Amino acid sequence: MQSYKIAVVGAMGAVGSEMLVTLERSGLPIAEVVPLDIKENEGKSVAFRGRSLTVRSAEKGAFAGIDIALFSAGEKASELLSPVAVEKGAVVIDNSNAFRMDPAVPLVVPEVNPEAARKHKGIIANPNCSTIQMVVALKPLHDRFRIKRIVVSTYQAVSGSGQPAIADLSQQIKDYVEGKEITPQVYPHQIAFNALPHIDTFLDNGYTKEEMKMFNETRKILGDEDIMICPTCVRIPVFRCHSESINIETKKPLPHPDEIRKLLNEAAGVKVIDDVKNNSYPLPIYCKGTDKVFVGRIRKDFTISNGLNLWVVADNLRKGAALNAVQIAELLVKNNWVKGDK
Repeated sequence: MQSYKIAVVGAMGAVGSEMLVTLERSGLPIAEVVPLDIKENEGKSVAFRGRSLTVRSAEKGAFAGIDIALFSAGEKASELLSPVAVEKGAVVIDNSNAFRMDPAVPLVVPEVNPEAARKHKGIIANPNCSTIQMVVALKPLHDRFRIKRIVVSTYQAVSGSGQPAIADLSQQIKDYVEGKEITPQVYPHQIAFNALPHIDTFLDNGYTKEEMKMFNETRKILGDEDIMICPTCVRIPVFRCHSESINIETKKPLPHPDEIRKLLNEAAGVKVIDDVKNNSYPLPIYCKGTDKVFVGRIRKDFTISNGLNLWVVADNLRKGAALNAVQIAELLVKNNWVKGDK
C-alpha cells in the first residue's frame, strides 16, 4: 500500500496541534509527517507517535516530496504557499477562508458532500467551524424534508481565535479573581464573563464576515442556492467547543420529534443527547475532545407549520477544523483521489 508524506502547516497553532493529534489516531498510511510553522518557531519540537519532530519554516522550498499538505496558518499564508505546494505535487487541504468560495475549489464536509472532493484541482477548502457542525446536523433533515430557511445563533469558544485568545481568557479570569484591572488583548472588549456579538469584521450589510461565511458556505456545501440563512455569531467565555441554536423551516411536513431523533442518531457523525427530563443535552464541557456533532433540545417550532428547533454542540478544534481536514485526507486516500479526478 502506498504511504504518504504529509505536511502540517501551522503545526504549533491551536488547530495545527490538533491536526497532529488527529493524524496520530487516523488510519492514514503515513510515511512521514513534516511540521511547518513561522520562521520564529523553526527548530522547535512537536510530538508525533512517540517521536520528537523538528519544526521547519513554512516557506516556498518546504514542499518538495509532500503528498498532502494540511494548512492551518491563516489566509495570507494559504494564499501565498498553497499554489507553491500544489506546483510541487501536493494536494492542499486548507483551513482558512482563502479559497472557500472559489467556484473551482471544492468545499467539503465528508459526511455531507464527499463526492465534491474528487473534483479538486490541487486545493480543497475546509469550511468554517460553525458551518461544519451545522451542516452535519442539518444534512439528514435537508435530504428528507428540504430546508428552506435557517435562523442560527452561535455561541463560539475563544479557541476559534487561536492560542492568543485562549491565553487572553485565562489571564482575564486570573485578573478578575485577583481583583486586578482587566485589559483585553485579543478582542475589542473583555471576554471573561461576557458575550460579544462580534466575530470577525463587520460588513456594509451589518453582518460580520463570520456570519456571511455561514450563509455562503452552507449553500455551497448543500448545493442549494435557495436556502435562506439568517445568522448571528457570538463569542462567549468558553475555551473550547462551539454551540448553536438552530431553527429551521422545511418545505415538507415534519414528523414527531422522536422520529427526528431517530433519523439524526442514525446519521454519520451525529449523536443525539436529548432527555430533558433528566437534564441531558449537549454541553461544551462534555463535548471537548470528541469527534461527533451532538444534537439535543429537538422540538417543534409551534409558531410555524414546518418548523424545528435544535441545539448543536461540537468541538471546534476537532470536527470544526482538524478532524474534518484529516477526514478529507482519508477520503482522498480511500478513493484514490489524491491526484484529483483524472
